Amino acid sequence: MSATKTVVDQATAKKALSISAGVIEDVTKALAARCSVNGKVSVDKMDANQLVQYQIAWLTAEQKIAEKFVEYAWNAALGTGDLEQEMAVVFAAETVNHVRSEISSRPSEYGIKSSDLVSRIFNEEINQFLQDAMAIENYNEIADKIVAKGHFGSYGIDEDHELFRQTFKKFAEDVVMPHAEHVHRSDDIIPEDIIGGLKDMGCFGLCIPESYGGIQPDDKPDNLSMLVVTEELSRGGLGIAGSLITRPEIMSKALLKGGTQEQKDKWLPLLASGERMAGIMVTEPNYGSDVAGVSVTAKPANGGWVINGVKTWCTFAGYANLLLILCRTESDPSLKHKGLSILLAEKPSFPGHEFTYTQPEGGKIEGKAIGTIGYRGMHSFEVSFDNYFVPADNLLGGEAGRGKGFYFQMEGFAGGRIQTAARAHGVMQAALEAALRYAQERAVFQKPIFEYNLTKYKIARMATILQASRQFSNHVANLLDDHKGQMEATLIKFYASKVAEWVTREAMQIHGGMGYAEEYAVSRYFVDARVFSIFEGAEEVMALRVIAKSLMDQYAAG
Repeated sequence: MSATKTVVDQATAKKALSISAGVIEDVTKALAARCSVNGKVSVDKMDANQLVQYQIAWLTAEQKIAEKFVEYAWNAALGTGDLEQEMAVVFAAETVNHVRSEISSRPSEYGIKSSDLVSRIFNEEINQFLQDAMAIENYNEIADKIVAKGHFGSYGIDEDHELFRQTFKKFAEDVVMPHAEHVHRSDDIIPEDIIGGLKDMGCFGLCIPESYGGIQPDDKPDNLSMLVVTEELSRGGLGIAGSLITRPEIMSKALLKGGTQEQKDKWLPLLASGERMAGIMVTEPNYGSDVAGVSVTAKPANGGWVINGVKTWCTFAGYANLLLILCRTESDPSLKHKGLSILLAEKPSFPGHEFTYTQPEGGKIEGKAIGTIGYRGMHSFEVSFDNYFVPADNLLGGEAGRGKGFYFQMEGFAGGRIQTAARAHGVMQAALEAALRYAQERAVFQKPIFEYNLTKYKIARMATILQASRQFSNHVANLLDDHKGQMEATLIKFYASKVAEWVTREAMQIHGGMGYAEEYAVSRYFVDARVFSIFEGAEEVMALRVIAKSLMDQYAAG
């Protein structure tokens, strides 16, 4: 080990990342050519090797996050400094290392020659960069600076958003955290003081314009506020607070995208005030992320529609009193996703684990909560509909909205995906804080475990991953404000969801045996983190059908 640490500057990190970016681009082009038929990408051909398609999606996500992190870390206007810069260099080096390790393990499957890889990304310059940037001294220094500075890096947000963050951080610590362990261990419901408090703070109107009773400026969306609030509430408790604003956010964006003026005027103020609590019903027992296979039907009836079928994984469906239901309104099966529409259905609010409601017209809705290992409080339900009546006025978009439900729903889900990343960041932040606190308090062999460099390495890497992911989310929020960034929202949901498992796992490991005990909240963080890669789009579907497919489409061979 060298006595002095070699400092790696921004230019060196950017140059190394440009090389890994070039390798990823060439590999993507080669895969696209291999998977194309008559100038169009064939999903069947892509599926011939799903592993490389999955991995190219992952490497692309990590690459883009690293590039943005390096750019962010040298932006003094965002409050960055030496800590963020050291983190960014380490993250860039790990990214380049991951790219070359994965692609060199099966070059022919990626359509690249080993000799090309050696000359480009295994040369002496790259080798030296990785050695200097990933030296253990760098991880030790990052961990020591975290302790010295008293934080894990700048949040990189303006004064107004920071004030917003501090407000909801205090609410999370004062109101949410005291309930979190009880609700988790008892599989209890969300306490009313949390829901009531968030109503009073206008939390359910975060994504709703001021003209409809929300707190978002009328002239431009503000997705960053939603991220800031979601992260702090998730840090306090994922299942009892962090996900409460996800459903109204999805529903309000679908309404803003496709609703008639009358529908916006009616429903958006009720969502903003919390008078109507939203539930989202898309997934079905036999069709998860494949929404084109939706089989719940809505058929015309006197003055409206009747819904029949079963939806599953409907989070908050019991308490919710306004449901967004993706239904098949068109009988022609060849229409697939173009035969889907959205209906907004009302029902009474039920606080328990089961509910049944029969309408005066005789239609019936029943739901039962699905037992889960984590993410408790909101509860996810399986819900059945038996001739459940919905007025014609509640067809999203009116008659012009028939067959467009898939597109309206996707508008809401883009926000839901970036919000999932924010939820993951909140859980990671809580786990990281717990890990550092325990590492400083717990002594092994006569000294705190934080003093061992393996622990410092873990703390530093956890903080670096979290910071890189958070800053890319902030970038995506700005893109979404300009009605861009759909792909980037999927990338960060994919990435943050998966790394949250590693971060919470390491936090649990630092606790040793106590990490496996319910006495410490870190065990809850671990089981809560497991849900992120499953809901709002399973990671395999995100990687293969959204990210990789989009990448292949860019370079489809003619």
